[in-house]
Amino acid sequence: MRIALCSSFLPFVHGGARNIVDWLALILEENGHQVEKVYIPELHTPALLFKQMYAYRWIDLSAADKIICFRPQSHLIPHPNKILWFIHHIRSFYDLWDTPYRGFPDDASHRGLRDLLYEADYAALQEAQKIFTNSALVQSRLEKFNSIKSEILYPPIFNSERFYCNTYNNEIVYICRLEHHKRQHLLIEAMHYVTTPVHLRICGTSMSAAYVLELRERIARLGLEKKVILENRWITEEEKADYLANCLAAAYLPFDEDSYGYPSIEASHAAKAILTTTDSGGVVELVDNGLNGFVVEPNPKALAEALDKLYKDRAKTIEMGQKAKQRLQELNINWEHVLKRLLA
Repeated sequence: MRIALCSSFLPFVHGGARNIVDWLALILEENGHQVEKVYIPELHTPALLFKQMYAYRWIDLSAADKIICFRPQSHLIPHPNKILWFIHHIRSFYDLWDTPYRGFPDDASHRGLRDLLYEADYAALQEAQKIFTNSALVQSRLEKFNSIKSEILYPPIFNSERFYCNTYNNEIVYICRLEHHKRQHLLIEAMHYVTTPVHLRICGTSMSAAYVLELRERIARLGLEKKVILENRWITEEEKADYLANCLAAAYLPFDEDSYGYPSIEASHAAKAILTTTDSGGVVELVDNGLNGFVVEPNPKALAEALDKLYKDRAKTIEMGQKAKQRLQELNINWEHVLKRLLA
């Protein structure tokens, strides 16, 4: 089958939204399909919104037997056999509208854009033969904002066997982009209140030099230089696997994430417990409090208490790590299931 995988991207930003496309392409090719990846650059700014949306309607992929669309606004591409693996809306106009992350005024002009966007999205979503979402959270957003039903299809990672468990040191690792909504600052604040010798390692690149500077200043201000390691650089897959293989547990506490996030599933494959927060969105679909990690209130003292628990009760922490790996099987997170559903 000739399959076009369609998505938008932010130039020079590499993350989960690209991984889901690139990894699926490899899996499809391994299974004998012809694959074309179609990436369209898109910036989610109000001034460019509809100019960019028009471009999608002119794309002709009639040579493909099926197209699968991911990141917005790729679902606008017309095709008689269009499948969506919908990973999020343009969130500033949807679930982030009433939050500090909207990024523009709540005025008549922007509310008008929002109304037009809702109409366009609804029409394009109706064109799809089948709609999958990457989490129950995104599924609920589609129902709430667009009155559209969907099926949950959790995205696996490629070559999951590269993650393994070697030992359990005293580090909690947090490996992802350094961005304010990923809230590395919250975990640094928590380290000020811990009572055990637990350590924290934060790793990743960033689009915001100001946020990295804020993190470094916070570490210095709280006198945490000997307890917190901040690596603002690209972490290779080999380094990531090594950090996860040897850490005590992993942390991932974004604000209202669309899905469980690759850092959570990578930690699970390495049989490590996961620390997250009650408002981290799709992450709590994977992490069951006390079973395969801790889900706590998003404040430094609650996080500190959980960090100390991970350190003090090592046997429990190891047990939760084992349960984290089992949790992946319970949720049917594997490529065989993905292909079965997408190609049905």
